[in-house]
Amino acid sequence: MQEAQSVAQSVGLVVPQTAHFTEPLPLKSGGVLPQYDLVYETYGTLNAARSNAVLVCHALSGSHHVAGVHADGSVGWWDNLVGPGKPLDTNRFFVIGVNNLGGCYGSSGPNAINPATGKPWGADFPFVTVEDWVDAQARLADRLGIERFAAVVGGSLGGMQALSWTLQYPDRVAHALVIASAPKLTAQNIAFNEVARQAILKDPDFHAGHYYEHGVVPTRGLALARMIGHITYLSDDAMGQKFGRALRHDKPVFSYDVEFEIESYLRYQGDKFAGYFDANTYLLTTKALDYYDPAFDYNGDLVAALERAKADYLVVSFTTDWRFAPSRSREIVYALMHSDRRVSYAEIDCAAGHDSFLLDEPQYHAVLQAYIDNIQL
Repeated sequence: MQEAQSVAQSVGLVVPQTAHFTEPLPLKSGGVLPQYDLVYETYGTLNAARSNAVLVCHALSGSHHVAGVHADGSVGWWDNLVGPGKPLDTNRFFVIGVNNLGGCYGSSGPNAINPATGKPWGADFPFVTVEDWVDAQARLADRLGIERFAAVVGGSLGGMQALSWTLQYPDRVAHALVIASAPKLTAQNIAFNEVARQAILKDPDFHAGHYYEHGVVPTRGLALARMIGHITYLSDDAMGQKFGRALRHDKPVFSYDVEFEIESYLRYQGDKFAGYFDANTYLLTTKALDYYDPAFDYNGDLVAALERAKADYLVVSFTTDWRFAPSRSREIVYALMHSDRRVSYAEIDCAAGHDSFLLDEPQYHAVLQAYIDNIQL
């Protein structure tokens, strides 16, 4: 998370809240969570009609901290989008960010205590899916007295959650903003996730997922996983413009130490990530990505799968995003059109690759602003 530099047009200081649920949550895997916590943040004010709520769903390494500033100075990961006068204007909307089940930012997950054993769940935490996250978010909405969201918004894995909301709870979503996402992962994407998982699983400090009890963290594997993932989040052009083939020295020194600037960047990103993210959460979340396929129960027919939806949609892609290419977004648009849903589509020319959805790119934000401004409350 970026350090606070300016709080102009920010929601200001925010404090996370925790909702505890004692009603068991059945999971798609067949497992059950007997009880669980969800950590969340809210920005803005819920109106009297309770019609202005917007749910923001996070991506793989995201969290409930969507906007504003924490006491430690950390700024929300989508602070450029959420706040007074921003595309998701908190003077108009009541915005909610939730840390997904299986996460490592306070919601029940592998690093939380298993009430049955008094020890961290570790590898015993059950598999969770996009559909399970949506079910848990729906229970939180019930707790907050929100019957219907004005919009559910998400980028990447968050976009899958937004799409899934419209299928699992079609009467509870007016609009879905599906950004830099896909209806399911390609074989190549699953392959990248598997290589990243293997880096963690083969780390000698992993201890079959129970490394908490050994007082160690599989930082080497987690850092490698992040390095692999980070390569896929950037475009070739972005890496070329930022690093090229720049050497740290005037000439090659013929070693396996850092020589190219891109090597230094990836190692820094990997080490930083391994210092705050949980390896078991990484494993669970990438598996949730792999499993998501709303057309699976419809013989692969996405049109048939989306026919139960009732929301209106904005689908956004980025030209240089090769992890979730524009062609994948167009699959969603095609299926929605043939399901007689209202859908708007924008393909944004941005050189940053998959990470474009996190940036303050003028054309991108203008598209979001134009769509969101027309949401009727």
